[in-house]
Amino acid sequence: MGFKPNQELQKFLAEDLGSGDITSNLLERKQITAQIITRQHAVVSGGVFAKQIFSLKKCKTRIIKKDGMRVKPNQVILEVKGDASAILSCERTALNLLSRMCGITTKTDQLCRLLKKINSKTKLFATRKTAPGLRYFDKIAVEVGGGEKHRMTLSDMIMFKDNHFAVENSIFKLIKKAKKTGKKIEVEVESEKDAILVATLGADIIMLDNFTPKKIKNTIRSLEDLKLKKNIKIEASGRINEKNILQYAKTGVDMISMGELTNSVQGIDLSLEIS
Repeated sequence: MGFKPNQELQKFLAEDLGSGDITSNLLERKQITAQIITRQHAVVSGGVFAKQIFSLKKCKTRIIKKDGMRVKPNQVILEVKGDASAILSCERTALNLLSRMCGITTKTDQLCRLLKKINSKTKLFATRKTAPGLRYFDKIAVEVGGGEKHRMTLSDMIMFKDNHFAVENSIFKLIKKAKKTGKKIEVEVESEKDAILVATLGADIIMLDNFTPKKIKNTIRSLEDLKLKKNIKIEASGRINEKNILQYAKTGVDMISMGELTNSVQGIDLSLEIS
């Protein structure tokens, strides 16, 4: 069975409601209109999911700012109409998800624009460092911001890391097994020597983990000299941030993966205001 976003949204709302919103249920039955407003500059994402959350309580929502649109402080992102208690019961769940997704998209957009300043062909990737239950939404937010999803789940591709080699002490044996699956193979390495080895064994992607920009340049040069680089993508990962991302992009890597896109999210300040 595939992932079903609407089922997850139902779980998110149920988590907040518990046995019911005892505060909002005290209100008189009344139809209202409310707007979700941003208090910061941002790039929007997640409006469609906020709309789905409100629809679970039979509220009608109109998306004012679509995914990928830039907004300024005090602009309306979406408008919702419905029973007052229903809207207020959904308020926090919708705002939490929308705030997080907008935060991820805004950060990703900022970093992708930095990369474009040097005309870099380097692509920015998210990782699996996401909060349980939120990966689908986090990865969508990265994509809206111009980044790439990388692996959504462990079944998408093969990625060997140090702990895999600690369990089965033969990189040759593991890659041989992996090749029989027909799946793309990525291998994390910690030295230039290991990068050359896994290149000769037929890895599709080599992740240079915690390499300095200088070490990355040297490794790429060595792979090119040995004519091993042509069909392999090089990924840089580890300790990469807004301050040093351009240094890594200038090395010529094909991919940069950053866990902080999704594991250190700073949400956008949003509020729901009743007209």
